[in-house]
Parts: sequence; C-alpha cells; structure tokens
Amino acid sequence: MTTEIANRDFRRPGRGRGLLDVPKHTFLLRLLVDKELQVRYRGSILGILWSYVKPGVQFIVFYLALGVFLDLNKGLENYAVYLFSGIVLINYFGEAFGNGARCFVGNGDLIKKIYLPRELFSVSTIGVGLIHFAPQLLVLLIADFVVGWHPNLMQLACAVVGMCILTAFAYGLGLIFGVANVFFRDSENLVDLLVMVLTWVSPIMYAWERVADKAPEWLLHLYLANPITVSVELFHYAFWYPTLEYEWHVPPHLLSMWTPLAVVIALVTVVVGDLLFRKFEGNFAQEL
Repeated sequence: MTTEIANRDFRRPGRGRGLLDVPKHTFLLRLLVDKELQVRYRGSILGILWSYVKPGVQFIVFYLALGVFLDLNKGLENYAVYLFSGIVLINYFGEAFGNGARCFVGNGDLIKKIYLPRELFSVSTIGVGLIHFAPQLLVLLIADFVVGWHPNLMQLACAVVGMCILTAFAYGLGLIFGVANVFFRDSENLVDLLVMVLTWVSPIMYAWERVADKAPEWLLHLYLANPITVSVELFHYAFWYPTLEYEWHVPPHLLSMWTPLAVVIALVTVVVGDLLFRKFEGNFAQEL
C-alpha cells in the first residue's frame, strides 16, 4: 500500500494542467456554456435573437456611412456581402476575446468556493461565441446564395482555416488578458479599446488595396501579418470572391506566406496564454 501511494502522481492543490484538463471535463464545459447563456438572456424578450439584431444594426450603420455616403460600394461589387462577412468575424472575435478577458473575474465566486479546472471558464467563452456566430453565418450564407455564390472546395477550406486562426487568436488573447485582469482590473478596459482598433486596422469595411496604396512596405507587411487581417481575407476569399464576375486581386502570398504566419502567431498566443495561466492560477482564489 505504501509503495502504491508513493508511486502516484500528485499535483499541488488548486493547480491544473491548463488545456490538457479540458477534454476530460466536457460535461462541465457544457454546463458552463449553458450557464453563460442563461445568465445573459435572463429576463430578455428577444433572447438569442439578439445575435441577429446587433450585427444587423452594425451592418446598416456601416453600409450607409461607408458604402453609401463614402461610395465604397461603388468600388467593390457586392459590397454588402464583403462588409457583412467581415462584421460577423470581428463580432465573434470581440465576443470571444472580451468574454475571455472577463471570465475569471466574472466567475470569481465559483473559483473561490470550489475547485474545477479553471481554464474551462476561458474555453466556455469560445463555445458561447460560436453559438452567437452560427446565426450570423446563416444570414451570410443566405445573402451569398441570393447573389450567386459559387465556391470551390479550396475556398471553403480557406473559410475553415480562417475561423480556426481567429478562434485560436481570440482564445490566446482572452487567456492572457483574463489572467492579467485577475491582478489588474484595468486590463479588461483595454479589451474594448483593442477590439475597436483591430476593427479599423483590418480590411473589414474597406479593401486591403487602400492600405497598400498609401502605407510603406514595412507597414503593409505588418498589416498583412495580423491574424485578423488574414482571417478576414480568407473569409472574403470564401464568401465574397465567389460572388464576383471579375478577377479579384487577393493580397500577395495570402495562402503561401501570410496564412502560415498567422497560424504561427495565433498558436504562439495560445501557448503564452496557457503558460501564464498555469503560472498564476494558483493565486486566483486569493486575488479574487
């Protein structure tokens, strides 16, 4: 008996294994996702329909301000599809990133009372974001079919890759800022600012060529290396480009260089976030 106990692999109480704990606790993960949805829509009349209302209002405002008043719709065929395909992505990124940055503080009572793998809180924000992303994607697909969408397998694969890049990037940033927010509450205030900046420095409401025409080469390379830029352009390649009747100039080396680089950046973000989480999660309860 003594030998059996001595040979066991013990861990310090209150410390988990980061992402390695998630596959073993899928039931808890589903409960956390359900909890977040119930809390968010408690007392709400529209409920999940808010997933349509917010992007719908954003689309109308941006389309009128940029497409009609600034005439961007004249330079881009099917500008409505171009714009909406970017809006659904940045909304998903903003929700996953923002909720990830606030999840540990927001669940402080649970963290202080019981122990469960705490990275589940961060992963659950991705699940909630995907649930809200699905109806917006459905609207985008309907609009695509209306204007004559004819994608190939390569373009559909690019959409999946773009979604994976954005998910990893949002999760990694959310984890980094979520850990920081436990110790410095100012961190969550930076999230909304970053999302606003990233929205405007990504080709969501304008074509990337506008940056190429005016930015120096080094700034253009930095712009194209942004994982959000890559994800948005991959979505444009999948959902907007197949609706055009003319050849569209994709960013140079989008598939051969910028996409692999964005994958690396997103994965590095996840690794850094996971390392920070493992290092500091043992102090969460006392800090909260």
